[in-house]
Amino acid sequence: MDQKQDITNALETRYLLYAVSTIMDRALPDARDGLKPVHRRILYAMNQLRLYPQSNFRKCSKIVGEVMGNYHPHGDKAIYDALTRFAQDFSVRYPLIEGQGNFGNIDGDNPAAQRYTEARLSKYSVDLLEGLDEDSVDFKETYDSSGNEPIVLPASFPHLLANGASGIAVGMATSIPPHNMAELLQACTLLVDQPDSTIQQLSEIVIGPDFPTGGIILDSKEEVIKVYTEGKGSFRLRAKHHIEVLKHGNWQLVIDEIPYQVQKGKLIEKIADLISRRKLSLVQNVRDESAEEIRLVIEPKSRNVIKENLLLSLYQFTDLETKISVNLNVLIDGISPKVSNLRELLQTFLDHRREILIRKSTYRLKNIDRRLEIIEGLLQAYVNLDRIISIIREEDDPKASIIEEFGLSEFQVEAILNLRLRALRRLDEELLSNEQEELMKERQVLEDLLEDQSQQWKSIKSELMVLKKKFMNYEFSERLTLVEPEKESYRKYPDNDPTDDYPVTVVLSENGWIRSYRGHTVETNSFRLRDGDGIKFVAQLLRSQQLLCITSEGRSFSLSLDQLKKDKGYGEPLNLIIGTGNVTSIVGLFPFHHECKGLIYSKKGLGFTIDFSSLKSSIKAGKKIFELTDGDQVVGIQEITGDYVIVLSTALKMLIFSVKELPLLKKGKGVRLQRYNEAELSDIMIFSLDEKTNPIIKKIFTKNEEISYWLGKRGQVGKMLPKKLIRKKITNFKDLL
Repeated sequence: MDQKQDITNALETRYLLYAVSTIMDRALPDARDGLKPVHRRILYAMNQLRLYPQSNFRKCSKIVGEVMGNYHPHGDKAIYDALTRFAQDFSVRYPLIEGQGNFGNIDGDNPAAQRYTEARLSKYSVDLLEGLDEDSVDFKETYDSSGNEPIVLPASFPHLLANGASGIAVGMATSIPPHNMAELLQACTLLVDQPDSTIQQLSEIVIGPDFPTGGIILDSKEEVIKVYTEGKGSFRLRAKHHIEVLKHGNWQLVIDEIPYQVQKGKLIEKIADLISRRKLSLVQNVRDESAEEIRLVIEPKSRNVIKENLLLSLYQFTDLETKISVNLNVLIDGISPKVSNLRELLQTFLDHRREILIRKSTYRLKNIDRRLEIIEGLLQAYVNLDRIISIIREEDDPKASIIEEFGLSEFQVEAILNLRLRALRRLDEELLSNEQEELMKERQVLEDLLEDQSQQWKSIKSELMVLKKKFMNYEFSERLTLVEPEKESYRKYPDNDPTDDYPVTVVLSENGWIRSYRGHTVETNSFRLRDGDGIKFVAQLLRSQQLLCITSEGRSFSLSLDQLKKDKGYGEPLNLIIGTGNVTSIVGLFPFHHECKGLIYSKKGLGFTIDFSSLKSSIKAGKKIFELTDGDQVVGIQEITGDYVIVLSTALKMLIFSVKELPLLKKGKGVRLQRYNEAELSDIMIFSLDEKTNPIIKKIFTKNEEISYWLGKRGQVGKMLPKKLIRKKITNFKDLL
């Protein structure tokens, strides 16, 4: 009989059923044991096959067949893919399966066919399955009702966060990165002791994900806490590297660890392709020298390549820096999907462990009562041994006769009748009495445990501490991924595309015209200037770098070389580029370097140390960095390349003090460098005491012991210049050249 149905309702109903099935049975893991059904069925099937760590390996085709035939009728490929992933130490932090044969590699090669590989459970799986035969979890019928399978595993450790999970469902997804086991167990211990612990307190212990491939997490502590609080976000993961110094001043970059889930083979192909397409113009070659450990060697174009620019270009164009998305979406009770925070996930695991403890204790209590009942019957049989033997020999139905005469239960009589003759000794009676006493004590402990919640948490804490100690003895138990927050200023890549990096010389004239020339060997007399104009600043840099400009008003400007005219004419007015009306007020023009610091100083003798990264400005109006008082102005900025500062006043007083006395600020009013009455600051120079090649230092100080005469504290007046310099009317250190 045909039955008509509205197509909209039919589609909605069927799609909803499909969505629920996908969410619960395929995509999202259970928060209690951190497993999806296919993973749980693989581990359970291997447990039924008794493939323990001390057992022999079995063919993966046998395991896959067992799983597919008994528990998971979804195709052998899906099962084998899940099985092999659990055996890959570069995919999971704590492998649940030990593999023998080709299970794939970090290069991206696929595992061999299942008929060629073998597997067994790992030591970590034993802890997930422990207590399975003690009525610790519920079972359900398999798909064909031919057997039973567990709904969830006992899971002695928080596997969900330890190994992580990923999956895409209908309308939702999950992405959980792996974490360090010792940190998770310690955080669980804290939650047991202090149930009101905040996520901030927990993140002091769980400092971030811990990937099997290592790497460096660049996010700050605040960003990590935010991800763990909201249950969503991402982590920035960067490869670990070191610089190898070669002969004749050459060097090469060596990658020791690559980011999680990045295939080494594809990474090398990508770098090689970018080199051939001149997208990585600073890189000469890449080669793979990996053995058991990863070693990728990247050769620069020349030894003069700035290491920082090479690294930043690699991070920008390749997967040597990646983002690991986080979405802590799980089945919180095995049924309901929820985006949870770190505390909720750990608490769900602890609640699961408490339920396991109660069920195991109840199961043990039932077994004790059952054994005590048997012992009571056996002891009564020993007391009336002759009579019982007589009944067994003479009565047609000895079971009923013993029950009637001694008042024993049917269960007790069965135990007596199954007793062997050689067990009828006095020694066995004593052993039974001792066993009865021990069981009574254990029974009392279990009853106290089941009645007292604080005792239950105490027992759980003890289990966690034992597990932590056990895991700490395993190989690779220490944290593999470093957490090194990167400064905000480092997070911006070079604004210029380094596809064609080359040396550039930039010239700024007295009248404010700026122009760039290709190369660093440009002769001064070849600079094109208008009549009456002269050279004010010359800066040498690479095309991928930016220029920084400092004005006497205390503002800083960033300038891209793409904005400058090259090799043609007299250049263009700088005030049209950076948005300052008074170009003649520029007191500094220099290339930007992330790692450099400078001393910025004013006419009234104030100044402070500043990171070059704080001078960068993304707007045309620039950035205010020096808060000047009335009548004051910025005189200049000096890159800090030494340990001491020489300050010279217009009164020809000179003071030397340590750079360490200067504060490091992002902006401010500065501190007093030298004290004046009516004089002003004339010049500043930074040097090291062991400086031997600086021609200015040689002309100021003829003997090393003379330097100590001018040494003092920041803010002092200083002492007069050497007489030989006063006679020469020196007002600027450059006049000595």
